[in-house]
Amino acid sequence: PAQILTYLDGVAKVEETELKPRVGFLYPVLTHNISVFINATREHDSGQYMCTVNVVDDVTSTGKNVGVINLTVLVPPAAPACQLHGSPTVGANVTLSCTSEKGKPSPAYQWQRTAPTLQVFFPPAQGKV
Repeated sequence: PAQILTYLDGVAKVEETELKPRVGFLYPVLTHNISVFINATREHDSGQYMCTVNVVDDVTSTGKNVGVINLTVLVPPAAPACQLHGSPTVGANVTLSCTSEKGKPSPAYQWQRTAPTLQVFFPPAQGKV
């Protein structure tokens, strides 16, 4: 675990991490609400965050002074990139592929088939204009 924020001897300190410009205490610590904010969340902010509260020379709270929160930053799926592989002719085999570069949790994929567009073929005209 990496320390990101401390309050010690009346001084709040943000540690030198990539979170430094985006994290802080939500309220003055003396209110005893030690909520923390993280601005502009990113996917790699996901993880387990632990809050440890210690009172100087207090040995009775050992092991009872840690709170844990799991943070999962959701990421919308990227627009899918789709391709047709093979020759789309009668009797041939084709593969339809679709991938999405990102998404958390992993995106669910669903394929649907719609009716084909109507294609009208006119017989060749012989000698008529």
